[in-house]
Amino acid sequence: MKIDIITIFPEMFEGPLNISILKRARERGIVEINIHNLRDYTTDKHRSVDDYPYGGGSGMVMKPEPIFRCVRTIKEENTEVILLTPQGEVYNQKIAEELSKKKHLIFICGRYEGIDERVRNIVTREISIGDYILSGGELPALVILDSIVRLLPGVVGDPNSLKEESFQGGLLEYPQYTRPREFEGMEVPEVLLSGNHEKIRRWRRKEALKRTLLKRPDLLEKANLTEEDYILLKELEEELGKEVKYGFNYPKCGKGIDEK
Repeated sequence: MKIDIITIFPEMFEGPLNISILKRARERGIVEINIHNLRDYTTDKHRSVDDYPYGGGSGMVMKPEPIFRCVRTIKEENTEVILLTPQGEVYNQKIAEELSKKKHLIFICGRYEGIDERVRNIVTREISIGDYILSGGELPALVILDSIVRLLPGVVGDPNSLKEESFQGGLLEYPQYTRPREFEGMEVPEVLLSGNHEKIRRWRRKEALKRTLLKRPDLLEKANLTEEDYILLKELEEELGKEVKYGFNYPKCGKGIDEK
């Protein structure tokens, strides 16, 4: 995979790209990441990338010419050109999986009050990482970059670990434990010490459903639940009672539990 990032602050990427997963992926040749200083694509002596907005108003707007020039220079066939903007679709794991299958991505990092509207004519997708304000698109680019690269084959040591993470399969991850067996009076659940792989699998699935039910019940409405999941949810409903039904607005997961 090849990823190009357009920014006026290339130094913001120096640290993150040279540690951990992103560093290993680059060293192994799994991903090529290029940072482009937008000022290198200007033509005036001041290397201007912004100007005053037409119609008046506060702040500055990023000029279209340098962005068009940069994108046209680095774009390839079937390139996904992504504008990082609060107006874009809200980023999630499904989008991460979609982007991880692309051969070439270009990220445009905005700054100031925004980008000249005409830039959208060369953009194929707009993405936001949440409903809040940041100073620019560099941090969102790094968030998305990390979430995409770790999905590429050969990046993560144990590929099975990716399948068990939160949001994979639409649920939050089950609780994890390691040594010591007892810490300050808190013990590891006995089932995890039993050696019974089927019981452990069922416990983990039930705990994942429980966490999702209590913390993010909205996810259950979209999750692809199995017959076993409906049985486990029924058990949780009986165990947790009103805490689920009323305190946490128990969702209707496709078909009702009693309708399976």
